[in-house]
Amino acid sequence: MPPTATPTTAAPAPTARVRIRVRAAPALLAYLGVRLLGLLVLARWARLRGHGVWPTLAGSWDSRWYLRIADHGYATALGTAMDSNSLAFFPLYPGLVKAVAAVTPGSRASVALVLAAGFSLVAAWGIFAVGDLLHGPRTGVVLVVLWAALPVAVVQWMAYTESLFTALTAWALYWALRERWVAAGACAALAGLTRPTGIAVGVAVAVVAGVAWWRTRERDAWIGALLAPAGWLAFVAWVGWRVGRWDGYFAVQRLWRNQWDGGADTVRELRHLLAYQTRPQLFLVVVSGVLLASAALYLVCAADRQPRVLLVFTGVLLVVVLGSGGVYFPRARFLLPGFPLLLPVAVAVARTRRPVAWVVVSSAVVASAWFGAYMLLVWRGPP
Repeated sequence: MPPTATPTTAAPAPTARVRIRVRAAPALLAYLGVRLLGLLVLARWARLRGHGVWPTLAGSWDSRWYLRIADHGYATALGTAMDSNSLAFFPLYPGLVKAVAAVTPGSRASVALVLAAGFSLVAAWGIFAVGDLLHGPRTGVVLVVLWAALPVAVVQWMAYTESLFTALTAWALYWALRERWVAAGACAALAGLTRPTGIAVGVAVAVVAGVAWWRTRERDAWIGALLAPAGWLAFVAWVGWRVGRWDGYFAVQRLWRNQWDGGADTVRELRHLLAYQTRPQLFLVVVSGVLLASAALYLVCAADRQPRVLLVFTGVLLVVVLGSGGVYFPRARFLLPGFPLLLPVAVAVARTRRPVAWVVVSSAVVASAWFGAYMLLVWRGPP
């Protein structure tokens, strides 16, 4: 499936930037519509169950860890307690929460929630920019709507890092496609300070920038290649220094029961859930479906010969998420930034007849709204 638009190395002129913003407006409005529907369904369901929407979105599960880091900083030692070391969480999001809360009214929890929602719009804009660049504006809009309607998309408006990470990832990939290597490397470096899977963005940008440098000896490509993995490597090195051992970050991850096992644990969980359990929990079935669909979509993306930077990013992301042992249920959330996997679906929907496209998209939107509320109010574990 060849792209209909060819990336260019030229910097966009001021008028081009205005056109980009105007072209993105329908995607951003569609994104807001999808997520507001999800919020309304969540609010109604929460009221029926006697819950508050704000505490559910701003102060549950991992949100508490980010707020704790913003309030008190990081742990100073490795320790031996399981599931209790804050050094497993990357620093950019709690750092932004702390900085913004220092100059604005309201609690840090409110700031965290507002930042997540704001960054989700930046992410939607970046996702549209990638889809528009490769296949035109209609595909870009559909790609944004599909990302907004993923089963676990409610996390985009929680005090979690997924929106910030996806925003940085989308723009890193966009600038790499445009061969703006310093901008791509800077975004990738910041993504590496946001989530453990930031290594996927760093590797992707470093690989394509390194190839470009080898081909052209362009200084910006060399700088971008060095910048891209720097954020992730810096935090991992800092954790090692803080706890006094070279593998400190990976030791922290083991205390959270996370370590790479080549996918053996993922296969065991899939087999147990789908082959042996007579009544598996709905949430875990959906997570399993997302993992299997993501692997299948990657093969389609490879067959479509997507640009190298997208294939490397989603490939490394899948290797990290599917190849890690430990907790199983958050893995659909871990794949949320992998929006390039949705490109073949977005292209197909954009090219199909309008009534069929409406049915597909509206079904995904309604299902996402219902499942998001179910995930936060019925499922008893973290998203």
